[in-house]
Amino acid sequence: MSSTHIFVGVVLLAIVAQTPLARFVREFPRLQTAATVFASVFIQATPFLVLGVAVSGSIAAFVSPSVLRRVLPGNQVAAIGIGGLAGMALPGCECGAVPVARRLFDHGAGAAALSFLLSVPAINPVVLVATAVAFPGEPGMVAARFAGSLATALVMGALWSRFGRPSWVIAKGRGHGHHETAGSSRREVFSEAARHDLLQAGSFLVLGAAAAAALHVLVPATVYDHLAGHLVLSIVVLAVLAVVLALCSEADAFVAASMSALPLLPRLVFLVVGPAVDVKLFTMQAGTFGRAFAVRFAPTTFVVAVVCGTVAGLIFVGAR
Repeated sequence: MSSTHIFVGVVLLAIVAQTPLARFVREFPRLQTAATVFASVFIQATPFLVLGVAVSGSIAAFVSPSVLRRVLPGNQVAAIGIGGLAGMALPGCECGAVPVARRLFDHGAGAAALSFLLSVPAINPVVLVATAVAFPGEPGMVAARFAGSLATALVMGALWSRFGRPSWVIAKGRGHGHHETAGSSRREVFSEAARHDLLQAGSFLVLGAAAAAALHVLVPATVYDHLAGHLVLSIVVLAVLAVVLALCSEADAFVAASMSALPLLPRLVFLVVGPAVDVKLFTMQAGTFGRAFAVRFAPTTFVVAVVCGTVAGLIFVGAR
């Protein structure tokens, strides 16, 4: 039985049992509040998730890593910049960016590959529009997310160019990509990539919406008050939370928006750190590039993302 069958089965079960489930939820006020928060986050994020999956599938089917390598200039600095900005022109999911970045590594463009890897899920139009919708009346959040995420991508590319060692990367990826299958047509590649991304990203959206609901009903208000009064602590806590939750970048803005008791700055750091480094990405990177690479790349990316997100937040939204 495939994951698609399981997903369809769960949906059908929920539809059949919706009346008794609704009756049960209404009997418990806190559970009703949690259900409301969950539904709000999930429904708001779903259209952007679907759009992101469609774009990701299109990139998988029509844009190959060899094409990206040919457009990269020979100058290292320029290649890093173009690799970072490519996240705007070639939006896709985190899992799709990893195998593409691996191919760029194989073509000798490691620094550009890392800037591309970090920018794709963070600064693409779908993510930025979702952030604008999640934070209405706060255009500074969109600008700060773009600036902080792009800065993270460029800094990590520059650090690899200066300090990176090819020996840290395994000679050949072990196949965590889902974009290509020998003999597959473009339609088949699109369908497989979109199906894979929808199921994976959808599962993390469910977990993220559930986490947002749990944070509302299980965490006492005094905890939020304490964090709101200690800006540095709240930044660290939300940065770690972003790593643990491993949310899809098309949906994380709605989870961050639900944490309305906290200042904007730590929530901005949450949005910059999440697409750059989390437990899911660490596992994929360890399998694709090697453990020696992942154990160096992930902690460094975490620190760089926190610093870049904080600086961008202070510039665009202030300490609030």
